[in-house]
Amino acid sequence: MERPFKRFAIVVLDGVGIGEMPDAAQWGDAGSDTLGHLLMAEKPALLNMQRLGLGNIRPLPNLPPAAAPEGSFGKAAILSKGKDTTVGHWEIAGVITRKPFPTYPDGFPERILEPFRKSIGRGVLGNRPASGTEIVKDLGEEHMRTGRPIVYTSADSVFQVAAHEEVIPIEELYRICEVARRLLDGEDRVARVIARPFVGQPGAFRRTGNRKDFAAPPPGQTLLDLMKDCGLQVTSVGKIASIFGHRGFTRALEAHNNSEVMTQTVQALKESGEGLIFSNLVDFDMIWGHRNDADGYARGLEEFDAGLAELRAAMRRDDCLIITA
Repeated sequence: MERPFKRFAIVVLDGVGIGEMPDAAQWGDAGSDTLGHLLMAEKPALLNMQRLGLGNIRPLPNLPPAAAPEGSFGKAAILSKGKDTTVGHWEIAGVITRKPFPTYPDGFPERILEPFRKSIGRGVLGNRPASGTEIVKDLGEEHMRTGRPIVYTSADSVFQVAAHEEVIPIEELYRICEVARRLLDGEDRVARVIARPFVGQPGAFRRTGNRKDFAAPPPGQTLLDLMKDCGLQVTSVGKIASIFGHRGFTRALEAHNNSEVMTQTVQALKESGEGLIFSNLVDFDMIWGHRNDADGYARGLEEFDAGLAELRAAMRRDDCLIITA
């Protein structure tokens, strides 16, 4: 039987939600409606996504439905227990998380920190839930003076380690994160350990593009594994490969921001054979979402919308493009 599609491209707009789930209050997200609130406050022009059917999913402020949508459209709900990057992407690839990953609203307990400090031969700073930019602002100078990495978490299941690149070199920071990944197992098996390097001087610290994620591997076979085992090409663009523990891909294209992800996705569409291209536009979450930067978020949506023209131009007749969040 002839397959209607021979290539799929999944593009994840990281964090661009279209309304709360029924259990949103359990996760501190009651009333969440990222796209609806942005359209009301900033009124970004999203003509390409509108033509595809974005405004037909549900009533959205300042985005009327298309009379004849060019694409299929709908709203998906998550089955997994959790709401973070790992859980969401795994479910896209067919793995349902029944037991949520652990979170640490009061910081990490000594059963984690004591062996971690011993293994890396250093003390740590922080150990609390925090915004990455704020905790670096608060503790960056002390970190530079003591050489101790800054450890923090968030509402998600993450163990994050921030360090100045001139104090703890990149490769050493990655080694420290690998130690944490090995130690965080069993009941403390967090979804991701994240290296968060930064540069600059007190009062002017800034993150670099050398972030690296060390994810727990999926507990079962994913769509990516199945496609790869069938001899199809499976291409990761941006942070996707790290979310799956670099498993199930035939190649991984490096990209550190939305612009690079779009460029690499278009290039992959131009040259890839049958299979899947899986991309994540991280800036919506990492740059604008966590900082509640509505203006930057809206401009980012407009840039993505404009870039859709080039992306669609690179597609073949038997390609299927899936835009999700």
